[in-house]
Amino acid sequence: MVAKSTFGNEEKTVKLVHVGAKVVKIVTIGSRIFVTSFQLAGVQGVVVDTPQTAFSEVKKLANDPDVGLVLISEDMSTPIATELTKLRATKSKPLVFALPASGSEKKEVDYRKMLKTILGV
Repeated sequence: MVAKSTFGNEEKTVKLVHVGAKVVKIVTIGSRIFVTSFQLAGVQGVVVDTPQTAFSEVKKLANDPDVGLVLISEDMSTPIATELTKLRATKSKPLVFALPASGSEKKEVDYRKMLKTILGV
C-alpha cells in the first residue's frame, strides 16, 4: 500500500506495511545512494552525513507512532552501535535494523551478544 505523508516540511509518497491490524511506515537512514535505492521502491528516507546525525534521526523516528521499521546503513550504524542497542532496550518500536551499505564487506553479527546487552544479562 502506498500513501502520501508529510515528513519534515516535505510531502512524500511512502510505502506502508501492515503490522498486525495497524499500517506502519518504513524509513531508511544513510548515504544518498542507500536512501535513493529504497526511494525507488517507494520507501521514504533521510540522507545523513555522520553517524551522530543518523542517531539523532533514529531518536526522532522512535517517537513517531506511525514508524514501524527504520533501516539504517551499516556504515552509519556501526559507530553508534552502543547507542542503538540502548535505544532498542528501551523502545520496542520501531524496529531499527542495520543493512550493509553499498560496497561493504560481509560481517558476522553476534545476535546472542546483542540480545544479552539489550536484556542486561
